[in-house]
Amino acid sequence: MSSYSNIQSLLGDQAESLLGHTCSTISKDRLHLPGPNWLDSVHSQSDRPTRALGGLAAMLNHGRLGGSGYVSILPVDQGIEHTGGASFAPNPDYFDPANIVELAIDGGCNAVCSTLGVLGSVSRYYAHKIPFMVKLNHNEILSYPNFYDQTMFASVDQAFDMGAQAVGATIYFGSHESRRQIQEVSEAFSRAHELGMATVLWCYLRNSAFKKGGVDYHDAADLTGQANHLGVTIQADIIKQKLPTKNNPGFTDIGFGKTHDKVYGELSSDHPVDMCRYQLANCYMGRSGLINSGGASGSNDLAQAVETAVVNKRAGGMGLISGRKAFQKAKGEGVELLHAIQDVYLCNDVTIA
Repeated sequence: MSSYSNIQSLLGDQAESLLGHTCSTISKDRLHLPGPNWLDSVHSQSDRPTRALGGLAAMLNHGRLGGSGYVSILPVDQGIEHTGGASFAPNPDYFDPANIVELAIDGGCNAVCSTLGVLGSVSRYYAHKIPFMVKLNHNEILSYPNFYDQTMFASVDQAFDMGAQAVGATIYFGSHESRRQIQEVSEAFSRAHELGMATVLWCYLRNSAFKKGGVDYHDAADLTGQANHLGVTIQADIIKQKLPTKNNPGFTDIGFGKTHDKVYGELSSDHPVDMCRYQLANCYMGRSGLINSGGASGSNDLAQAVETAVVNKRAGGMGLISGRKAFQKAKGEGVELLHAIQDVYLCNDVTIA
């Protein structure tokens, strides 16, 4: 079975809608699309220090997607974000950091992203074999009662000293603590660029007021799009965002912020590709790359991962960052899932909508 046929098969009833869709909201000719020359023709126009291009190039040129302009990243910071037990009980092998890095290598990933402790514990053996991305801040949930804040666990200089090519961070936009997080991460990203590392920002939303009338707007296209727009403002090279699931007028429904009627008609629609494209538009039309997250592990991970990859690619995104779907199962299955994601980006028949 060809790669395209396999993708169609995994998409099932969604195949025609997702693969045949033409985006009539924001046309693809207005975007800065990923490709072999993206770093030279788009990103190099910015004021990033010359050495910072090296860290990004190291990721873009590694793994099965190397040289394509797309990325497939394995993130494993859930030991802090979700507790080690909850994260690694399904496959205890991943309590050992070496197995995390080996999964990324065997899975053909562009980079492996994890904590200072995980990557630092095996850096001398692996840092030259696959690009490291150190996740700088985390929300730990051992404090009781739980509260949601991102705290710096590591410094940019520590990441540089272990040989990392990139750093990652999360901002909980919409939270009371977001202003502090913005300042912390902005300073960290500036230092990372000085040292020659790429920067990736998890642009997540956190505020109980974003749930109203039984509807959760944390994954609405308009709110997540604005989070992306704030993220690129502090010079994130790549934005990580959850795939949007609704085109409701979130700002209007929650009675907060500002928006425009055209956001929900001319600039987006209820189609998943159009919603994702609106997210990308807020990444300066693709001058910063958009990667979507793989989400929690479930009963149909392979099909869900491929569906997310198809939506992201057809919207003009740069790739996928998928963790739990890959490491919460036997290694062979994890490798298969990562390869299936990458096959979407390697398949020329999956085009930009």
